[in-house]
Amino acid sequence: MTAPRLPLWLRAAGAFSRPLYWLYGGRLERKVRSASRLPQHIGLILDGNRRFARAAGMARNLGHTLGAHKAYEVLEWCLELGIPHITLWVFSTDNKGRDAGEVAHLLELFAGEAAKMIHDPRIHKNRVRIKMIGDLEDFPEGVRQNLLDLERATEGYDGLVLNIAIGYGGREEIAESVRRLLRAKAAEGASLGELAASLTVDDIGANLYTAGAPDPDFIIRTSGEVRLSGFLLWQAAYSEYYFCDVNWPGFRKVDFLRALRSFQERDRRFGK
Repeated sequence: MTAPRLPLWLRAAGAFSRPLYWLYGGRLERKVRSASRLPQHIGLILDGNRRFARAAGMARNLGHTLGAHKAYEVLEWCLELGIPHITLWVFSTDNKGRDAGEVAHLLELFAGEAAKMIHDPRIHKNRVRIKMIGDLEDFPEGVRQNLLDLERATEGYDGLVLNIAIGYGGREEIAESVRRLLRAKAAEGASLGELAASLTVDDIGANLYTAGAPDPDFIIRTSGEVRLSGFLLWQAAYSEYYFCDVNWPGFRKVDFLRALRSFQERDRRFGK
């Protein structure tokens, strides 16, 4: 698959810096690989597609398209390092309120990329299991079908688990978890009083979109924004955070490795 071409001045700048970047990146990767631990579940908030496009003098939609191709690169980096779980937040419930033309382009992009990923040999060779987390109910039928087809095509795989958070909001996820729990208990004949008396934190967790996966131990957000914006609110109680100034399409492997090095240098005490 071929990514869109960057403007000439960006390609020229990249060519000039490539030897130094290669040397530094190689040294950094050796340090990261030699350290004692890597995250087992990385959450990524993919922010800054529009700002990247604006800064480069591109059309807004091209920024989103480049952002989609960047996600493939990051998936490959995680496969190389043996990171077993990734959650990519590509489209939030709030994003649905953007300009209609932009939303239409994003949905078309998601449908197209899902159709390509079904036939991507990298997905099948590495047995990547892809799961959609979020509310797809009000998506156009063709978009929803492509996304669910991709999920079904990989549901039997036992390699890296890739959660694609699309139509996702953290508060909405918690509300849906409670609804699922209420429906299940009602089907068992339990009363609200009985549910209230027995309800535990684990009950909520077992009904989240990410049930069965470890909570993210590391969350990265690009574009310089320093907030979660509702991403994995329940699961992120003890996550480590890293906020990177670069916009998502410009996120390089060296930026990713710097983030991992930062994670490895932290002392995680979990409130103890």
